[in-house]
Amino acid sequence: MTILLVGGGPDTVTAPAVFDRFVRELRHRASGRVPRVAVVLFDHEGSSEYFLPAYLDPLQSRTACEVVPVLLGFNRGADPAAFDDVDGIVVGGGPTPGYLEGLLPSAQPIRRLVSDGVPYMGFSAGAMVAPVRAIVGGYRIRGTEVCPADWSEGLEEVEIRDGLGLVPFAVDVHAAQAGTLGRAVGAVAKGLVDRAVAVDENTALVLHHADLEELDVIGTGNCWTIRGVGAKATVSVLSAHS
Repeated sequence: MTILLVGGGPDTVTAPAVFDRFVRELRHRASGRVPRVAVVLFDHEGSSEYFLPAYLDPLQSRTACEVVPVLLGFNRGADPAAFDDVDGIVVGGGPTPGYLEGLLPSAQPIRRLVSDGVPYMGFSAGAMVAPVRAIVGGYRIRGTEVCPADWSEGLEEVEIRDGLGLVPFAVDVHAAQAGTLGRAVGAVAKGLVDRAVAVDENTALVLHHADLEELDVIGTGNCWTIRGVGAKATVSVLSAHS
């Protein structure tokens, strides 16, 4: 299986290696035929018409594919049947709590597909909802600020919720650009999660075995891995390569 966790939206991705890697895996999955790709996007009052091309254009400029749009909304989740027979899954950026709420009913079929070799690429919110236990927002831990309030997703205290179950560590994004590395470090240091990664924009963490010991970082930035050691957290930096 291949999971790409991208540290920002497609508007932050200029490194061709990010989309190239997903398309390579997509072609391998659908060898000899046109692949079907589910593209999940949060839609608010028709916003998907504006944002969808940012996901589709880089894919369709690299390979012919059949796109299956899966639109989420307030009180509107994805139909699990939308993922039937897809060869790739792309989950976009936007309100992390909204993506998580909309995709949880489809978590089991998504896990099954990814385990069976369907590549998953999550941008920003799409990366954050991928873990077993997901950081969904907040900017304080026990009252202390750990990241800018602008990146709180409308939540005050940092919240950890059940995610899609694709990776065993929590994920935060826009790490260097938005200062959210502090949220990931704080979540581990305070025991909210055991492990976390924080991914910079224009950067993707690539996993083949859902294990921090076997990963690759592509793009132009860094991936910060955080592990708990008692009441402390240790941070390692993995630099990307294009």
